[in-house]
Amino acid sequence: MESIFTDVTVSMSEFKKNPAAVLRQANSRPVAVLNHNKAAFYMVEPALFQAMLDELADQELHQKVMARMRERAQAIEVDIDNV
Repeated sequence: MESIFTDVTVSMSEFKKNPAAVLRQANSRPVAVLNHNKAAFYMVEPALFQAMLDELADQELHQKVMARMRERAQAIEVDIDNV
């Protein structure tokens, strides 16, 4: 059985009837739209989507920093005034 990652769900047919009402009733929470009792997609408000993208970007940046920290023995010291 697939996991559903939100406590708000709606069937595809109910979603098609009135998507705006589904979003309004969700009260800013993510909504899993189900097709044959499986999540077909998730609907999220723009602010939450932006927060998710920001988190992914932060994680990517963290991975780059950690990789470069492992390479610091190869670093060359420079004077900031010469840059």
